Amino acid sequence: MRKDWKKGMGRMAAACLAVLVMTSCSAVNNDPGKNLIRQEDEAGRVVNLFSPMEKTGPDAENVARSAADLTVAMAEEKLGVSVAYRTYTAEDYQDRTYDEVALDRVRSNMDDMYLLNPDIVLALGAEGALMDLSGLECADNLREVVRTANTVGGKLVAIPQEVVAYGLFVNKDMFDRYQLSLPETPEDFLECCRVFQENGIETPVGANRWWLETFVFAQAYADLYNGGNTQAEIDALNSGESKYSDYMRPGFTFLQELIDHGYIDAEKAAVSEAIEGEGADFLAQKTPIVMAYWGAANTKTAYGNPDFEMQVIGFPSSRGQMPVMPMTGFAIGAEAEHAEDAMRTLDVMLSDEALQLYSETNRVISPSKNVEVECIPALKPLNDRIQADVYVLGSNAGMKVEQWGNTCQIVRQLLGGATVEECMAEFDRLQAESLQ
Repeated sequence: MRKDWKKGMGRMAAACLAVLVMTSCSAVNNDPGKNLIRQEDEAGRVVNLFSPMEKTGPDAENVARSAADLTVAMAEEKLGVSVAYRTYTAEDYQDRTYDEVALDRVRSNMDDMYLLNPDIVLALGAEGALMDLSGLECADNLREVVRTANTVGGKLVAIPQEVVAYGLFVNKDMFDRYQLSLPETPEDFLECCRVFQENGIETPVGANRWWLETFVFAQAYADLYNGGNTQAEIDALNSGESKYSDYMRPGFTFLQELIDHGYIDAEKAAVSEAIEGEGADFLAQKTPIVMAYWGAANTKTAYGNPDFEMQVIGFPSSRGQMPVMPMTGFAIGAEAEHAEDAMRTLDVMLSDEALQLYSETNRVISPSKNVEVECIPALKPLNDRIQADVYVLGSNAGMKVEQWGNTCQIVRQLLGGATVEECMAEFDRLQAESLQ
């Protein structure tokens, strides 16, 4: 897989993973002990955790890291273990992405517990390299969406500390100014863009090169995940009876229409980093619509303190506003040296008690159906849909063709000038490879 694809996965993880920021620059270090932040106590019981724990910037307060540390400390106190952080950092892993390094470390049995992106969960789960976590007490409390997204070959191989939801961040004041209702369907969305453009807003949608696939997922899988026949449809895709390209075509056609009308600046989007490319115009009220993840509404470094009324809604689909949720999670190596302690540690970290603490600290959606945290008013429209079990998954380990990263990469081909049919041919190629 190309490095720019892997960088895309790193960008997704930066938004999604509750514990950290996954940057995607980096290189393998042959000394696995070099990067230990917390020294192992050889006389005690140690669980080795490999994850990207660095901050987004040198002066940034890493709230997510702090929240994860609270759950680790809870496990250490209850079990008498010591969790040793073995971390990915850009300085120590030049030219290797986090995903590439994680694959090597799991396959080489270098650590006990890992924080993994969905494509890596799928690959390692299919290899039998990850333990089945379904026997943990915390697994009994999982939302069905979490269980579905992290099950490979009938085994629950990963569990996250939060459920990340993507939505449209909209400037409600600008919609009100032009007497526009918040869009429900693709047709509604196009009409809103038309009105904005006719009133002098040249580019109504601020976009970047990583997250436009959210529009595609909302339209591609609205019926699959909400029509009552989810597993049968996934089975048909995995067997080749159905084609991924048939699901994806409406979303790609929609994106092409947005590009053709100038509602999205494809050239700018193709080179823009997430939030960095479109964030300034959104906050300056030059662009009424951007796409981002749940946590971006909770932090002052993103969209948490705008000078206007902001609402976060689902993406347009045939079933109305549709949240898109990719999944990542903690996993334990099938041959972990300290497997028993690692399983017990993870069970405490993902218990309802720990997840309540984590979710309250980060103000995020918990993977446990028993843990609820009051969200800020701006997130209520998106949260209402999720609580009503209306959503689509942007990643699903049960699908043979990895979704989030591949779709992101193919959308980037569209931004670069590829036709919709050429993009569909790429999905057909990926599906054919998965069937071999």
